[in-house]
Amino acid sequence: MNQDSKIYVAGHRGLVGGAIVRRLGDLGFRNLLVKTHAELDLTEQSAVDAFFAAEQPEYVFLAAAKVGGIHANNTYPAQFIRDNLAIQTNVIHSAWRHGAKKLAFLGSSCIYPKMAQQPISEDSLLTGPLEPTNEWYAVAKIAGIKQCQAYRRQYGFDAISIMPTNLYGPGDNFDLQNSHVLPAMIRKFHEAKLAGEPQVVVWGTGTPRREFLHVDDMADATIYLMESYSDEPLVNVGVGEDLTIAQLAELVRDVVRFEGEIVYDLTKPDGTPRKLLDVSRLNGLGWKARVSLRDGLSSTYEWFLANASEVRKSG
Repeated sequence: MNQDSKIYVAGHRGLVGGAIVRRLGDLGFRNLLVKTHAELDLTEQSAVDAFFAAEQPEYVFLAAAKVGGIHANNTYPAQFIRDNLAIQTNVIHSAWRHGAKKLAFLGSSCIYPKMAQQPISEDSLLTGPLEPTNEWYAVAKIAGIKQCQAYRRQYGFDAISIMPTNLYGPGDNFDLQNSHVLPAMIRKFHEAKLAGEPQVVVWGTGTPRREFLHVDDMADATIYLMESYSDEPLVNVGVGEDLTIAQLAELVRDVVRFEGEIVYDLTKPDGTPRKLLDVSRLNGLGWKARVSLRDGLSSTYEWFLANASEVRKSG
């Protein structure tokens, strides 16, 4: 990419898309193309094709998706599989059809088997059953990977697939019902602190292990791969370190300065026991994460406080 390249970021209002737009701006790219959902419904094939025909973007970052945590995946399985299949099918096909030079498809670490060997290498894909609570989303994302690979094989389309670990940071969804564990935890502890409550309830046993990557690191890695990687195998993006949900809760309590106790609701599901990505392929390509979890949590909490009147935190 050069600084005059026409770059389309699909999903620019989301956590990852917003970070990609910020990072591209910081790097001096100014010819950025973005559309809100109201302006362009990516699930509508004819609308997406007309958009690509008219705008002719050279590079495409496909960060648009319907996303959510365990509760959202369990509650809206039809929407998760339908919307995500439609979005990625339409965008990948139209990008190829209208001459885009390259496309980066962003997936999720939930594509890997529930009991995959840890840390999870890219070769673990399709080697075992998925985690049942998010299989609808995972199946859609796996289809996106395979579509990128198929279009590369049949048409020579330079489409790459990037699989991030759990992400967090500015612009996250803080809805208590439909968000991921870390932003929901930040909001829970913050509201408990304001209310002077004696405890915060955390879902599950606290024993599952998770890896968390700051979204600014994710954006930097995605742009790095767009400019330096061109091959069929997918690439994991993560930190290479994990911690238990209980350790995360303690860290969030410390950052938010909540003085009560933490209680675990054992009636709620834990999800996958452990999910740590093997990032040796990415590290071998010359990129490593830089933002520490404590620093990232602190800056995310500061952003949450600064945007309390506008942040997505219903429920």
